Amino acid sequence: MVSIKDIAKKAGVSISTVSYALNGSSKVTDETSAKILQIAKELNYVPNAAARTLKKRETKILGVFLTDFKGDVYGELLDGMKEVCNSQGYDLIVCSGKQSHRMLPERLIDGAVILDHTFSSEELLKYADRNHKIVVLDRELDHPNINQVLLDNKAGATLATEYLVEQGHKKIYIVSGPEGSFDSIQRMKAVKMVADRRSDIEWIEIQGDFKKSGGEKAAEQIMREYTEPVAVFCLNDEMAIGLCNRLADTEFRIGEQIHLIGFDNIELTRYMQPRLATIDYSKRKWGALASEQLIKIISGEKVEHERIYVTLIQGESVGKPSVKGASR
Repeated sequence: MVSIKDIAKKAGVSISTVSYALNGSSKVTDETSAKILQIAKELNYVPNAAARTLKKRETKILGVFLTDFKGDVYGELLDGMKEVCNSQGYDLIVCSGKQSHRMLPERLIDGAVILDHTFSSEELLKYADRNHKIVVLDRELDHPNINQVLLDNKAGATLATEYLVEQGHKKIYIVSGPEGSFDSIQRMKAVKMVADRRSDIEWIEIQGDFKKSGGEKAAEQIMREYTEPVAVFCLNDEMAIGLCNRLADTEFRIGEQIHLIGFDNIELTRYMQPRLATIDYSKRKWGALASEQLIKIISGEKVEHERIYVTLIQGESVGKPSVKGASR
């Protein structure tokens, strides 16, 4: 790799003169600057970004760390982040995997938005102690260099569960997310609070994975155990879609024998028949707010933790239990 030392040697000037010329400083004459820039071009010189970052102590780049990239939630979230970053003079890079974690301690980015369970909370607190700026979307951490922008999972799960109860359902399946998922844990806490108040209802938890396969697997168990109309709360829409896919070629009908509600209001659910009941929130606003908060703490502004609010979207996938269930 060509360095400014190589350019200085060929131009017959000092390293500092080359540095001034490359940075457009008026301390170098136009003639000398033009000569240096021409030599840099001939040698295919590329500035060392890491070295420049150490000197300026900023990259104008933010990193967002995700466990997964698939699905509407991530796409809209990233759109919101990108819009804010670009308007504030920052670029955005999307990272995944253990190797990418080094971007924070090596200061290749100015700060990070975390929605990635491969980061332990201990690791993030260690980085925060070293003055790295972080916004978390998937956990609660108390540190001056960490801001929380969290989805109101508990309120959403409460709305969904109480909606099924209000419709008169007495047997409710809950298809949870993967073990260790912050969103799943928070949503299940809310479900259990509602369940504790309604001991007259049979509650059955099925371990899911936030993927269509989790909904398909849950459908198999529900069909095996079926004796009368039941309600199902899938803790995300992906699993609800998987459940619908599995039931499509059976005698079971959504909104009749199986009453279903999801969580996320992804775009695909708007075209499902019957329309899927679900929990809605703005993914774009979530991403935009995360970027805004991160840029503020990088600039030294004091910020408060934020919460993304949710609403219930009713749909024909949920009705009152009927006696005309599928025969088994």
